[in-house]
Amino acid sequence: IPPLPVLNLNMVDSQYYLPNDVGISALDCSEAFRLLSPREKMYAHYLSRAAWYGGLAVLLQTSPESANIFVLLQRIFRKQTPAQLEKDATAAGLSSEEYQAFLVYAAGLYANMGNYKSFGDTKFIPNLPKYKLEALVKASQAFQEQPTEMKALWDSCSCLIYSLEKRQKQLGLGDKGITTYFSGNCSLEDAELAQKFLDSKVNCVVDGECQSCCGSFNFEDKEFSVKRGDYSPLMEKVASNLQQAQAFAANENQRKMLEEYQRSFTLGSIEAHKEGSRYWIKDKSPIVESYIGFIESYRDPFGSRGEFEGFVAIVNKAMSERFANLVSSAEVLLPELPWPQDFEKDTFLKPDFTSLDVLTFAGSGIPAGINIPNYDDIRQSEGFKNVSLGNVLAVAYATQKEKLTFLEEDDKDMFIQWKGPSFDVQVGLHELLGHGSGKLFVQDDNGEFNFDQTKVINPESKQLVSSWYHGSETWDSKFTTIASSYEECRAECVGLYLCLNKQVLSIFGNEGQQADDVIYVNWLSMVRGGLLGLEFYTPESQSWRQAHMQARFVILRVLLEVGEGLVGLKEVTGQDGKPDIRITLDRSKISTVGKDAIHRFLCKLQVFKSTADVAGGRALYEGYSTVSDGGSHDFLRLRETVLLRKEARKMFVQANTKIKGDVELVEYEGTAAGLIRSFTERFEEDAELLEADLLELNKRDHKIWKPIF
Repeated sequence: IPPLPVLNLNMVDSQYYLPNDVGISALDCSEAFRLLSPREKMYAHYLSRAAWYGGLAVLLQTSPESANIFVLLQRIFRKQTPAQLEKDATAAGLSSEEYQAFLVYAAGLYANMGNYKSFGDTKFIPNLPKYKLEALVKASQAFQEQPTEMKALWDSCSCLIYSLEKRQKQLGLGDKGITTYFSGNCSLEDAELAQKFLDSKVNCVVDGECQSCCGSFNFEDKEFSVKRGDYSPLMEKVASNLQQAQAFAANENQRKMLEEYQRSFTLGSIEAHKEGSRYWIKDKSPIVESYIGFIESYRDPFGSRGEFEGFVAIVNKAMSERFANLVSSAEVLLPELPWPQDFEKDTFLKPDFTSLDVLTFAGSGIPAGINIPNYDDIRQSEGFKNVSLGNVLAVAYATQKEKLTFLEEDDKDMFIQWKGPSFDVQVGLHELLGHGSGKLFVQDDNGEFNFDQTKVINPESKQLVSSWYHGSETWDSKFTTIASSYEECRAECVGLYLCLNKQVLSIFGNEGQQADDVIYVNWLSMVRGGLLGLEFYTPESQSWRQAHMQARFVILRVLLEVGEGLVGLKEVTGQDGKPDIRITLDRSKISTVGKDAIHRFLCKLQVFKSTADVAGGRALYEGYSTVSDGGSHDFLRLRETVLLRKEARKMFVQANTKIKGDVELVEYEGTAAGLIRSFTERFEEDAELLEADLLELNKRDHKIWKPIF
């Protein structure tokens, strides 16, 4: 790899590095962990170990250089703590600000499991000159003790650490960005062909030692080679820890769930993971909740392949009671949604819905709520679970007034007061009745329909339904690149629509004026989120980098389009003399003009989804996703103002568990140094072997990335 010129970081857009004052907070679960029994603590410990080992696969799923950067940092910080290394940094000529920038970069790499932001998919680079970072690496004790190995490691990734070539600025497919889900020369057309090939092999199930899925196949005059064993050393550690967790399972469902997960990670069997997910659904209201696997497809630019994640969390009984009441009301609330009854599931399978305090969340980022499993056939006919991550919400949405952008002064205090309660309502509705609602019309491989195709009318066309899913087709395989964001938009709209229901508000303890304020702040938060979403749009490639933020922008466009003074975006000059924006929302029109707009839009979203109408769905969704300088709002200019005033996303420091007779919780301070220490101590038992495995796995794929370089 040829050396790159040293960047003048003053010339680099601030979105490509993390500020020294980025928010970093410890994720507190000490009280919840203390209340566990010794057996539950052992169960949580081994599940956490499985999650952390598996989460390392995300390094390999993110970028060609991420794993090598991770190993470089681990080797430096295993020899010296951040405090000890600072003396060498000063001697090497780094200022205190430059050393802090290095620590923040390292913390960001750990928190995102790679050098691209998990929320937005933008690359971030160290906010100090390359020659200064090189001097620090060479001054470190790790380099002094193993100069040959450390120099090779630095040389393998140093150029890509800093490279901001056009394609390397963000994740994407082909010339739109970097991805390790496809080889470096793959285009969208190649991805579509690969999907067709995979669809043709869908009934090929790995069972026992059978390798019928592997080998060479000719498909549409192209040669496909299928091999097993990706991430093998990591999956071995995952399976081993799941096996140890089995001994401390609370019931038979948990034991069988873990058995199937082990089979899945040992053999690469999706069917085994689906079977494990079925047992997981049956494990109602466990004290220690968990899920693990290749789950979310947000970061696959084609929208099909899952990124690894694993979480372990402990139930919060008080908030879980509210969610349970929402579940009990679901069958009354579902008919309130704007689509005809035929477009709703035949039976609402009441899910578990709990509020959890996260002990461990391994992967590229931590969400506020989850609705899983993501297998359409299981969700439609067997059920799902919802979780809200309470201690994540408490930290992530704590807002300082001076950092609250784009709102009128009169709205800021109310926003701060009711943001938390409004988000509890929105998360509950989004996960349970958003992702949990709506029917997919399917004709199975035997020709059987799950709806009456001679009677069901499409409310948009007023004609009989004329399209549906066939056989093994799924929502993701049909709607591909827009599937994730479209579905998040549908769920967000359900939250906005049903939060107007007084019964829902009462469940969460909101009555009278307080209920009205919660509604207002929820809608205001969605409008502001849509504006903030512009940060995650790339004009050069005309593409969105974050599914949820694209969804919120689409909703903003819908609410602006309806007019009647409901929503306003006014460009102003801030007190600092720089461009600013003021959002207005007429609260008197939310339940009329706003509700009607969401009613119409939400019905269209569901009808296109139910009927597998990809053309109609794309036209609708991509139309509202367009960011241009035409029309009543210059969104490209607004985007510049959003970037000017953006705040970096918070990072979380998570605890470790150690067995010292009983299981102990090891906590760390909410700083960059604390986050770094948590990772070096997380893998100290087998660090050298683990690092060697990561380097070998990365080397194995290196030839595939050559077109990127």
